[in-house]
Amino acid sequence: MNMEIGLFFAMVIGGGWSMARLAQYGRLPGILGMLVFGLLLSGIAKPSIPDLAWDLEPFIKSLALIIILLRAGLAIRRRVLARVGRTSLLLAIIPCTLEAMVLTPLLHWVFGLDWFIAALAAWMLAAVSPAVIVPTMLALQAEGRGQKNHLPTLIMSSASVDDVVAITLFSTLLVLAVGSDTSAEIASGLVSSLQGLAWVPVSVLGGILLGAVVGWVLALWLKKQYRHIRATDKTLLIVVTCLAMVALGDAMGLASLLAVMTIGFVVLERAEPIAQEVALKLAKFWIPAEILLFVYIGMQVDLTIAWQTGLLGLAVLAAGLLARTVGVYIATAFDPHLSWFERSFCAAAFVPKATVQAALGAIPLSAGLAGGSVILSLAVLAILVTAPLGLVLIRRLGAALD
Repeated sequence: MNMEIGLFFAMVIGGGWSMARLAQYGRLPGILGMLVFGLLLSGIAKPSIPDLAWDLEPFIKSLALIIILLRAGLAIRRRVLARVGRTSLLLAIIPCTLEAMVLTPLLHWVFGLDWFIAALAAWMLAAVSPAVIVPTMLALQAEGRGQKNHLPTLIMSSASVDDVVAITLFSTLLVLAVGSDTSAEIASGLVSSLQGLAWVPVSVLGGILLGAVVGWVLALWLKKQYRHIRATDKTLLIVVTCLAMVALGDAMGLASLLAVMTIGFVVLERAEPIAQEVALKLAKFWIPAEILLFVYIGMQVDLTIAWQTGLLGLAVLAAGLLARTVGVYIATAFDPHLSWFERSFCAAAFVPKATVQAALGAIPLSAGLAGGSVILSLAVLAILVTAPLGLVLIRRLGAALD
């Protein structure tokens, strides 16, 4: 029998909070405790979890990501972004491209995946997790860590574009991989993939433009209503606007989550007092949102699936991470201000994978693609291994930053 939805959310928030505190007591990241609680909850009570809980999952994840990226945008100043802009763009493109290039042949040779299927799996696995990266960067920023060369801003801005590139290429390759049996279908799929590749810069620039326009309008109106609307109301208005904008951006094929970050950036530039009020409120909203997000991600992890690829899966993922690390060092080589330690920190910051893999890992299997179970297994394994590893590395190296 299914449990009541109220009891379910009470268990999720209460249990996730408790496990986070337990993890912190053991000098581990609180997010790790939330993931573990989600895994345990799914393993013990999965049959009794109400269907409504799963129906609400996409909305809850989207809302949590909006809060994350708004907070990131509200912490990025124009002069800082101008300073790290070139390096940020290189970090967004080079590491994920190298990782996907290494993973594609390995997935083909080791697991026997078709080349197109191997490529779409590689891009899915190459995406980093803003849900893990952004909060940790905001925490370091609040502590005054990495401010000498603006590392938190550099990493937050590049991580969001990294995801846009990876998700767009995964989606276009999925079109090619599904139902392309005849030569005409393959040719059509190739055209679709090339169009999808060409759409990446359009999606990114369109998302930034959409966010800039919406952010400018919001800042202008909120400045006029500054004394008549409470900070909580301002925050709710911005979040609701972002929810609507994400739906619009997705329908238009634009990078909607990047647009959300841009709104925060524009509001900070145009109405800094309002931005500071909203940032403080969002930090409070993030407390339950973080628990819900990571417990849900943990609930999607199936250990029996993760073990299917075993040591071979770990070796393939490790090779991809090694390629990503090389990519980070290449991307940061053109910035003379960064030390070797700071470049190493950037490499560590791009290790965590969770959100994209949880959202996309099961799609190839549900689409009936050959090797879909292997792809899902690798996605789950990536979450289990890289999220905790990345969090620990960020904490250890971040503590030594200036």
